[in-house]
Amino acid sequence: MVEIFAYAFGIMYSPGPANMLSMNGGIHGSVSPTFRFCIGVGSAMLILFLLFGYTGSLLVTPESQMIISVLGCIYISYLGYQIGYKPRSHPVTKLSNTPEKSPGYRTGLVMQLLNPKAFIAILPIATVQFPAADIDGYKILLWSGVLSVMAFGAPFVYLLMGARLGRFVKQDQYFIWLNRGMALLLFYVAADIAYNHVWIKF
Repeated sequence: MVEIFAYAFGIMYSPGPANMLSMNGGIHGSVSPTFRFCIGVGSAMLILFLLFGYTGSLLVTPESQMIISVLGCIYISYLGYQIGYKPRSHPVTKLSNTPEKSPGYRTGLVMQLLNPKAFIAILPIATVQFPAADIDGYKILLWSGVLSVMAFGAPFVYLLMGARLGRFVKQDQYFIWLNRGMALLLFYVAADIAYNHVWIKF
């Protein structure tokens, strides 16, 4: 049991696209929509845990992993561009408070469903650790719920860290460079996925 929590914590709370996007939302003061984004991340993880918890690895083939990885790279790169480099006509501090420019529930749901890191987190738990711990039947539902709450907590922690950091950054110039820094991190994540999950396995 402890091994499941340790593995889930280590992989979910390390920097990734969902966590970086949540931190960016916190920095810009978009706490409410980004909170919904975190719920979307948790919902996606619940769907995946239930799906693979009850079907094992039957639904995940090398071909489908490749497709998910490619789509994930494209989507994460698109979000990086939206955050850091899309031309804007309003100050960043004002723009960041408009709900339509902030990540919401749907963004969190789609991003996590296309995030290869989610599959890296879920498959060993659902196909190896669940059976080893005699977790089956209704227990899969229970554990999927608990682990999905953990998955929600990861971007939420980054959101809180970003909100605290945002209090010390008031000028638009700083927000512009923070946006670009977050965008570069997302591009790095996309490149890492492209190399490790697409290029090497091609």
